[in-house]
Amino acid sequence: MNYRHAFHAGNFADVFKHLLLSRILVYMTQKDAPMRYLDTHAGVGRYDLAGEEAQRTLEWRGGVGAIPLRGLPGPLADLLAPWLAALGERDEQGRPAAYPGSPALAQYLLRSQDKLILCELHPKDFRALRETMGRDRRMKCIEIDGYMALKAYVPPPERRGLVVVDPPFESVDEFERMAQAFLDAWRKWPTGVYALWHPVKDERATDAFYGDLRAAGVEKILRLELSLAPPTAEGRLVGTGLAVINPPHVLAQEARVLLPWLASRMGGPQARARVEDVA
Repeated sequence: MNYRHAFHAGNFADVFKHLLLSRILVYMTQKDAPMRYLDTHAGVGRYDLAGEEAQRTLEWRGGVGAIPLRGLPGPLADLLAPWLAALGERDEQGRPAAYPGSPALAQYLLRSQDKLILCELHPKDFRALRETMGRDRRMKCIEIDGYMALKAYVPPPERRGLVVVDPPFESVDEFERMAQAFLDAWRKWPTGVYALWHPVKDERATDAFYGDLRAAGVEKILRLELSLAPPTAEGRLVGTGLAVINPPHVLAQEARVLLPWLASRMGGPQARARVEDVA
């Protein structure tokens, strides 16, 4: 439990992940029926980009700081609007007062009839999560291992929902652990929407992960990736991915607009986007 996301908050991987999550939530809240949001590795909820950790790395400058404050073309402006609204006002560097992680994004976009379960195991981060997220009758913060929570809290009473699995990938077997935990939950609740975040450092490991899901019988998988450069020998994070199971039918189309644009804004000539239905 050494990973602390405060050093990386608002970076290119966060922007990629949170823009896609905002699109999923927008789609899922179009129906009147309530839904449940489960975040297995919630972190602290919101991040101070002026704080010591973020200022030490300044990764946010290549992420949220690379998104224009104004002048987006129409289709992109519409797709980014919910996420930008959750960010709130930004300074001239593009820095919001506090960067919303996935729990804060969900809290902002979900409705009064929806419920949130936010799970975090790191004791200090859990205390910060409860304080940061404030009082909200829709929400429960639980100090628990994320994979244990995934097993315990599905299926939800609402029968509709989004599960976000965003582990720190500190363990060499994290792909295998995430796949097994997801599959255990999916067998209990195969109709839920799941968003599984992963780094893109070794394409063989990433391909094997998706292969394991398909081999287990999971059929509706959307593979979304953004890579700023080819993988490096030292394993530095230059690529990010999201596996979306049972994706909204519009998500692939929206990703084909969003991700190439993000690659051009946050990467160089070697940046690439990937939108693929896994078959």
